[in-house]
Amino acid sequence: MNRSRIADLSLLLVAMMWGSTFLIVQHAVRVLPPMAFNSVRFLGASLLLVLIINLFYRSQWKLISGKMLLHACLLGLFLFIGYAFQTAGLLYTTTSNTGFITGLSVVLVPFISYALLKHSISRFTWISALLAAAGLYLLTFTGSGMSLNKGDLLVFVCAIGFALHIGYTGVYASRYPALLLAALQMAVVGVFSLAASALTEHVGNVTDLMEKLTQPNVLLALAISIGPTSAFAFWIQTVCQKYTTPSRVAIIYATEPVFAALTGILFAGERLTLIGGIGCLCILAGMVIAELKSAPQKVQ
Repeated sequence: MNRSRIADLSLLLVAMMWGSTFLIVQHAVRVLPPMAFNSVRFLGASLLLVLIINLFYRSQWKLISGKMLLHACLLGLFLFIGYAFQTAGLLYTTTSNTGFITGLSVVLVPFISYALLKHSISRFTWISALLAAAGLYLLTFTGSGMSLNKGDLLVFVCAIGFALHIGYTGVYASRYPALLLAALQMAVVGVFSLAASALTEHVGNVTDLMEKLTQPNVLLALAISIGPTSAFAFWIQTVCQKYTTPSRVAIIYATEPVFAALTGILFAGERLTLIGGIGCLCILAGMVIAELKSAPQKVQ
């Protein structure tokens, strides 16, 4: 199995972790406000990666440069935009619209990677991206019409943020140590989230905050989010994007709502409609086409 295939399978694992833990995080942010949750999540993830660097890769600290800090800040900013605008958009629009519009990053990434990396947009990339986008539409809409509103526009900015993060990770992943780059961008997201929480949310005094942080649902969600779905997930993404293209990453990440839907069916008593099932099949078909028919990748 070549490195490109291993990278794609690893990214599929990341999408599975994100999708299958959605319910756990959803319960937690009902107790701890979303921006406050994200600040603890990403600052904790950064500290975890820093600990790993200090224990096993201490020599990497010498590789930090001004350019690396700038690029890590840029990646962190794009990631923060994705999470922040997605959260803000949910206040004004439906979760179905949010899921589909966020998934539009699948369609945006090929254009961004073409502009940044001069990757050609093959007909198979077009087919797989359009299949994934159609699948996301069918999965997240249950026959209701889509009406554009303030929330939809905010979530569209979120999709641009996630697409830019994937695209620019493809630019910078091969330039710097993956672990160090991931740690720095996690810190940036955490700091931005903390500032946003201080400006827009009310978490109460220290006693109130500690009470919220120590509730079982919040502790479980933070334990999963800090380690597997943040620190290790973005470390894996940074490593893997040395061996695959941003377009393929976007297609693979389009499977996240499929895993979220399966989790809801198995653990929350949700039902998947026939249209939703067809949407899942479209997403999987798009991923298979991207896997089997993509142009060969140059391994760095």
